[in-house]
Amino acid sequence: MEKIYTGKTKDIYKSEDGNYVLKFKDDVTGENGVFDPGANTVGLSIEGVGHEGLKITKFFFEILKEKGIRTHYIDCDLKENTMTVKPCEVFGKGLEVICRFKAVGSFIRRYGLYAKPNDDLDTYVEITLKDDERCDPLITKDALVMLNILTEKEYEDLVALTKEICTIIRDVLKEKGLTLYDIKLEFGKVDGEVVLIDEISGGNMRVYNGDKIVAPTDLYSFLVK
Repeated sequence: MEKIYTGKTKDIYKSEDGNYVLKFKDDVTGENGVFDPGANTVGLSIEGVGHEGLKITKFFFEILKEKGIRTHYIDCDLKENTMTVKPCEVFGKGLEVICRFKAVGSFIRRYGLYAKPNDDLDTYVEITLKDDERCDPLITKDALVMLNILTEKEYEDLVALTKEICTIIRDVLKEKGLTLYDIKLEFGKVDGEVVLIDEISGGNMRVYNGDKIVAPTDLYSFLVK
């Protein structure tokens, strides 16, 4: 396989059959050694977090597959810490889509004049550009369309899919006694359709058990109880 990209938390390889293979690593985003799914830099490494993230990703992608939700997922190899996916086209140079159920993190830093920490939010969706140099700036629907990053129809599909997927994830976690505060997803296009890509792991969501945050390495143990 040919390595074509080195990412913060995964490396990407192109296989001979034209599909792609994501290799999960033990790095997570954060700052000053503190895990933060909303950060745009690697803040620390946690031994085993890549393997745990892949198990969670497999768990949720297979639920979505059963429900007929569009994704790039093909299968996983837990022994090799890899996930095989369909080729896809990203929007622009990449977008991050955040779905919020609680007011925490950067939401409070921006809107603390109007919101209190842990206020309930109604499946609130916001989009940022993947742009480390500019600290992943927020971008509006109008700007996305005007800059030809996506069409108005693609934007509507992306937001609708985000809400549907994140509600499923929230409800699964709720059944396990957990509360999803927020989650970061990525989308692209496969055969012209907007689909979920990348991963669904403890490293890109904030999940609480009561008033304690669940570490990315611990989340899977709750899912299989």
